[in-house]
Amino acid sequence: MLLTIDVGNTHTVLGLFDGDEIVEHWRISTDARRTADELAVLLNGLMGMHPLLGEELGDGIDGIAICSTVPSVLHELREVTRRHYGDVPAVLVEPGVKTGVPILFDNPKEVGADRIINAVAANELYGGPAIVVDFGTATTFDAVSARGEYVGGVISPGIEISVEALGVKAAQLRKIELNRPRNVIGKNTVEAMQSGILYGFAGQVDGLVNRMAKELAEDPDDVTVIATGGLAPLVLADSTVIDEHEPWLTLIGLRLVYERNVARG
Repeated sequence: MLLTIDVGNTHTVLGLFDGDEIVEHWRISTDARRTADELAVLLNGLMGMHPLLGEELGDGIDGIAICSTVPSVLHELREVTRRHYGDVPAVLVEPGVKTGVPILFDNPKEVGADRIINAVAANELYGGPAIVVDFGTATTFDAVSARGEYVGGVISPGIEISVEALGVKAAQLRKIELNRPRNVIGKNTVEAMQSGILYGFAGQVDGLVNRMAKELAEDPDDVTVIATGGLAPLVLADSTVIDEHEPWLTLIGLRLVYERNVARG
């Protein structure tokens, strides 16, 4: 089995693949203070619950693929793979790793590993041209050309960041639960904030995607728009441009990159 680990700024998502099929997944908080030993204990506890894996850390794991937007966590995970999975092939996505996606960016090293991995999966699953909208700590929009090239993207504040900012900066506002309000026109402060966040972000997605699609393809209708990330379900019903929802896009991309870097057999 292949263990895939996607470390984001807020959450870390882990997926277990049996061949091409994801058979288990977990979501935990990202904590840059965790040591390699603490991460090993955490992984052991999570995977110990799966019936196809052994009781000891590493039992049943044939390969590991990791990408991280938090350098300190990547360093500790590198130590975990060395100490606890020494005989297991591991691919850590960083400069020099083969992805199969040309990066047409002024400085390719500036592009987050997760964004490249998303482009890999989008191109493999849907082909180009495509736009990936990833609803995470930041909401990112990444463009893939018809030739499968990563051509750039857009970064905007994420949904949770915006909610927290309202609660911190506005004296009479507070943190709210992200639920759908009864109406667009809120009848109380909570509903007014929920409406602004939900429909505001849906409008932002539609506006940005439409503008990007016009630059990406001669016919904007040829562009496939894929939503991913933990907060994507909040916006799906109210966005008019999203064609596909793939919650495990990054994990699928990690599987593909692993296969392109580790010889099978």
